[in-house]
Amino acid sequence: MFFIALFSVSCGVKVPFTEDIKKEYNLDEAENMKKVQFYTSATIVLEKSILRGSKAKTEDGTLVNSKNKIQDRIIIPLNTKCIFDSYDASGNVNIRFELGPGKTIKFGIRENQVTGRYYFVANSWDYEKGGEVQYAGETYFASSNSANAFLLVVIKKLQKTRRKDRVVKGLKV
Repeated sequence: MFFIALFSVSCGVKVPFTEDIKKEYNLDEAENMKKVQFYTSATIVLEKSILRGSKAKTEDGTLVNSKNKIQDRIIIPLNTKCIFDSYDASGNVNIRFELGPGKTIKFGIRENQVTGRYYFVANSWDYEKGGEVQYAGETYFASSNSANAFLLVVIKKLQKTRRKDRVVKGLKV
């Protein structure tokens, strides 16, 4: 009797996407990066506010100052799936969360950083407004908590074991 068994053990763990992982898995080429599923490590909130006119008037003997404000918010929750779109000239990665022109967000390695993680990148930061980013051709401002978001990838450790069993019946005198 012969028994052949093949065991596969794999556990996927989300880890920060780093420069070391990029090198280890040969992800310098765009074609290889497009095969990787990325995730966000924190919630990213982009907000655009438009103030529509201010009117001062009187209503039933009361002074009224009315302002109209329109807010457009894009919320990308923790662990949202995303894909690689392209590299920019600075070596940052443009990550896509939805289809459409310009609907990407930049992630890159911060200066003086030891970990090599790819963090959310804004064009500039304003103390009151937040991080300025271009998304779908519009200017949005990211919340300060968004600056802590970095990319995650799933790494599976795959171990294959082949075993061949043979039962020996023994010898008789």
